[in-house]
Amino acid sequence: MVMGPEPQSHLTSPIQAPPMESIQFNTVCGSMLYARPPLRRPLHISESPVESTAHHAHPAGQLPNHPTTARTTAPLARQQTPSNSTFKFKGPAGRPSIARGLLLNQLATWSISINIHAKAPLKTEESTASVARSMIMRRRGGAVASAAWVVLGVAVAAASAALLLADAAHDYEEALRKSLVYFEAQRSGRLPHGQRVAWRDHSGLTDGLEQGVDLVGGYYDAGDHVKFGLPMAFTVTMLSWSLLEYGADVAAAGELAHALESIKWGTDYFIKAHTQPDELWAEVGDGDTDHYCWQRPEDMTTSRQAYKVDRDRPGSDVAGETAAALAAASMAFRDTNPHYAHLLLHHAQQLFEFADKYRGKYDSSIAEVKSYYASVSGYHDELLWAALWLHRATGRASYLDYVVDNADAFGGTGWAITEFSWDVKYAGVQILATRLLLLQGEHTERQRETLEGYRAKAEHYVCACMGKNNNENNNVERSPGGMLYVRQWNNMQYVTSAAFLLSVYSGYLTEAGGGSESVACGGGVNGEKVGAEEVFSEAKAQVDYVLGSNPRGMSYLVGYGAKYPTRVHHRAASIVPYKDAKAFIGCAQGFDDWFGRRSANPNVVVGAIVGGPDRKDRFRDDRDNYMQTEACTYNTAPMVGIFAMLHRLQQEESSPSSATATLQPENGGTSSTATATG
Repeated sequence: MVMGPEPQSHLTSPIQAPPMESIQFNTVCGSMLYARPPLRRPLHISESPVESTAHHAHPAGQLPNHPTTARTTAPLARQQTPSNSTFKFKGPAGRPSIARGLLLNQLATWSISINIHAKAPLKTEESTASVARSMIMRRRGGAVASAAWVVLGVAVAAASAALLLADAAHDYEEALRKSLVYFEAQRSGRLPHGQRVAWRDHSGLTDGLEQGVDLVGGYYDAGDHVKFGLPMAFTVTMLSWSLLEYGADVAAAGELAHALESIKWGTDYFIKAHTQPDELWAEVGDGDTDHYCWQRPEDMTTSRQAYKVDRDRPGSDVAGETAAALAAASMAFRDTNPHYAHLLLHHAQQLFEFADKYRGKYDSSIAEVKSYYASVSGYHDELLWAALWLHRATGRASYLDYVVDNADAFGGTGWAITEFSWDVKYAGVQILATRLLLLQGEHTERQRETLEGYRAKAEHYVCACMGKNNNENNNVERSPGGMLYVRQWNNMQYVTSAAFLLSVYSGYLTEAGGGSESVACGGGVNGEKVGAEEVFSEAKAQVDYVLGSNPRGMSYLVGYGAKYPTRVHHRAASIVPYKDAKAFIGCAQGFDDWFGRRSANPNVVVGAIVGGPDRKDRFRDDRDNYMQTEACTYNTAPMVGIFAMLHRLQQEESSPSSATATLQPENGGTSSTATATG
């Protein structure tokens, strides 16, 4: 159904807040639970606030019922000041023993279930050891024959040895390099001369032609060839946020240019797609027809119909997320390309005004997207999200006022969320708002009370990931191997986004109050206090799981480690490279000749993070197992900065007598290096 426009006046009265009880949305990806319960090394940024011309308006809507199909998960940023100034941020306090204590804690809490031929499967007792929770495992009690304990001892010893080797072998610098290569494999359009993924070629060169618009470029989101605007924008926001938090580490590893290229490939496309102040092209291609074919993108014969949102067919969620992406990216380019940064910010402000003035869900305007990227959470989270990013990019108080004034009506201080994704931004909104409370001090006393409300919900998310909320239903489930588990379809997106949020939040806690800040889990005055180090430990544990510190010893980052998925659900990767065989491969021919092959893909999608294992750590490496073997751009994007930061910490651990701090502008400018000895 097409929704008509509903222009709103500036700062209208708030709407009714959503209901407070837990709500379950069922999707093809699983279920999304909304429950309302009773660390970083940033860039150095030169601030040049830009005046905004956006107007703010408001009416709203309830969180919608979830449609039956979708691919389901998001972004944040660093510090901002409203005055013209240049300043530097300190990195997080030294993380003690990332290769020592975390690994031992991980082994100490690892529960391994072994099915032996006894009356019942082997189970272990609830651990009461007081250890730092790098990974918090669920354990179940049960009686087992003594022989089972012998088997368990042998298994634990073997698994522990394997895990020690896996952790010791983690090369975060290699993971960083490969993660950035992945985005080149996902490029649509005319590829540049410096393209490093040689098995790809030009594609989608007529995108937008039928509509009289140049929509060439951008990213394919996953293993197919539709360009979906909402997850693409989220990907760019996360890449930009990675640089704003860990840009110095990315630069020190020699990957800053590649990181900026990955952002610009998306932002160049968004500029093209934003053809009028109140018009944004939000999709190119049709998922239904695309999925009938198994072709290389260079051979595409499927529909390249383009779809837009405008005043008559609003899309506040996709326009808001695109505004957030462009605002975040503007800071990444502020020193190296100030003209481009200004252009990005101009588009971001226009898009936010459009999103706010003409309210509506984009999947009500573009029916074709509902089966793939339906906006389950609605658009309120994107509006808050975009306003926070614009506040950070411009320093304008009006954007912060918007976030404070709409906190309750839009659910920002109401929804307690246990996931963060391309769709559900609330946890990111809450953590980003808390950052203002912890680090900036720009708020008024009136705003402080509301920001404290955001902080309470941000800490609910953090505690959920740590398994420390009082009600187990308000915690994130874990696999036996310690992986955060949200749903069966592409669960790794939630793992990587959680790792990122936990990492940056630990950094905010470390920087605020001289490291005295902590997270209050469990509620009440007697709630458990969780320090920044423990939060960071959990983030690292999730990263290491992705890289192979898991029961299967499998790296879910393709191309990294000795064992990784080789039959990734990816059209281009599964078919002979175009440069080697230019003969046309038809729609059905790809299924007949390539899809069903049992052999490994002829091309390796280096740097892709696949959907990953199920709640029992089980993984089937088959091309037709798309829930587990398909990779998405928003799986990898949150990991770029974390890989760089962990590489730096690893180097510091190996050279404890000399800690090198590289200070990098928050917009990716020239870095400076200071060495502290002692």
